Amino acid sequence: MHPASSTSFLQSTIRPALAAAAIAALVAGCASTPPGPASQPPGSTAGAGPATAPAPTPAAPDAAALEQQRFAKWVADFRATARASGIREATLQSAFDQVQFLPRVIELDRAQPEFTRTVWDYLDNTVSPQRIATGQDKLQQVRAEAAAAAARYGVPGTIVVAIWGMESNYGGNYGSTPVVDALATLGFEGRREDWARRELLAALKILDSGDIARDRMIGSWAGAMGQTQFLPSNFLAYAVDADGDGRRDIWGSMPDVVASTANFLSRSGWQAGMPWGVEVRLPAGFDYGRADMAVRQPSAQWAAEGITTMDGQPLPEFADGSVLLPAGAQGPAFLVGPNFRAVLRYNNSTNYALAVGLLAQRLGGGPDVQAPWPRNLAALSRSQIAELQTALTQRGFATGAADGVMGPATREGLRRYQRSVGLPADGYPSAEMLQRLQQP
Repeated sequence: MHPASSTSFLQSTIRPALAAAAIAALVAGCASTPPGPASQPPGSTAGAGPATAPAPTPAAPDAAALEQQRFAKWVADFRATARASGIREATLQSAFDQVQFLPRVIELDRAQPEFTRTVWDYLDNTVSPQRIATGQDKLQQVRAEAAAAAARYGVPGTIVVAIWGMESNYGGNYGSTPVVDALATLGFEGRREDWARRELLAALKILDSGDIARDRMIGSWAGAMGQTQFLPSNFLAYAVDADGDGRRDIWGSMPDVVASTANFLSRSGWQAGMPWGVEVRLPAGFDYGRADMAVRQPSAQWAAEGITTMDGQPLPEFADGSVLLPAGAQGPAFLVGPNFRAVLRYNNSTNYALAVGLLAQRLGGGPDVQAPWPRNLAALSRSQIAELQTALTQRGFATGAADGVMGPATREGLRRYQRSVGLPADGYPSAEMLQRLQQP
């Protein structure tokens, strides 16, 4: 896309003007002594007659055009690699003959929102009354598919439908970006090139197998596809042809969507007959530093320490349960097991896995969270978390890089600081904690 340019206006105005100037100079030369060396009109030669406009200089390619050229070369090189990997020529033509570079994908991939959300704000949005009501209707609509998947994979329909609701609002929005274009753009950009190349080759294998046509292979800007948002590599590993039509279609076939999602969880460690987790009460004097996904022990041991369910029923019989405090010591507590970790393999966010579990619980007629959320606490922004990290490191509680992300190192550094000043070591970043750390 080169900007249009034209010399017709210049030629129609400059040439007559230069010619008139030349004639005037000749007349003046006849009436007076020739002056010293004079500057000549651009493009003219002394004594050569009427001046002519210079030949237009070809415009240099702009940055966008150069980027398109580099993208085209990257695609050509990848195309050769894919061909060598056994992808058929017809598939390569379908995938790449009209491939487009998508600058918006780069913008979204590089974006790092400054403001974070509290877990209760996140749950208010993802486990809303409307989503619960719609999900209960959807659960009835796919009850036959859900029952078949539960019998085969041991994953309840409520969990599968909850993931469906979380990933695409029950199929209402699973993206409109061509997956090949998105992954080619990310691969070319280079920040995650190795990952994007692997996913793009997987996408080509899906096209090559005939599971879906290129124009129907759409998804998110990051390459996740279909109603429950599988990356292409996960599609190859877990997608199922449950309706028997010879294709694995997670865009249009609900039997395939439900079975594929259940198969993913089953292969990720889901244990049939076990819940994802349960809300619990913690005993007085509980060591909040042990509320960590890395701390695992049998439910019987947690019970021996005084942890109970909200309704007094026995704890689920987890062999390796963990206590989860998503809002720190002031918020609700949960005991989670292997099925919670299976959902984490679908999306590695404790907030996401908690939302799936709670939405599934509500779809099945279960209770909402009973303990109150500490809604008086505000979420720290990324820059504030970076300030907290810097302050902790300055006090000798190393957190790694001050990147504004609450990773395990930052949480552990905060817990060590909290213990040192006699506070509950929940590792939860709050404005009050930041203010304490910044005091002299």
